[in-house]
Amino acid sequence: MPKTPAIGSPAPDFTLSGVRLVENEMTRSTFTLSGEAGHPVLLVFYPGDETRVCTEQLCSYNNELAQFTQLGCTVWGISLQDLDSHERFARKEKLTFPLLEGTSDVISSYGIGMPGLGLRRSVFLVDAHGVLRWKHVALIGATFQNVDTLRRQIELLGV
Repeated sequence: MPKTPAIGSPAPDFTLSGVRLVENEMTRSTFTLSGEAGHPVLLVFYPGDETRVCTEQLCSYNNELAQFTQLGCTVWGISLQDLDSHERFARKEKLTFPLLEGTSDVISSYGIGMPGLGLRRSVFLVDAHGVLRWKHVALIGATFQNVDTLRRQIELLGV
């Protein structure tokens, strides 16, 4: 199994398709990590749309999204479901940050694959220069990192 990238190393770059709900309008576009240079990005890898823990996790982040944006941080949710699934999930839960369609290459480059199950619930904080500054990779995935923990990690970047 590939290892997760080390803290202090460049975050693996990627370009993925995604959806974003803005004022009840759904847009589809591509999202490139290196294109976000200049501000931090929180990559939230989650196992599945409309599952209990994933819904709790993403809704909690969405409900407190202003805490991240006030710190200049962008949040992206990434899972292996397709864009149609992401769109249904975003509309149902009113999620306003982008949900990206992960690929096996991206999952492998972040070392979070789980054979037969998809991916491990994980959060990676990438700084404004594309360097990985913090990560949490769950062993089982029944719990998730709370907003306060993530906010503190972003604040440590001194943005």
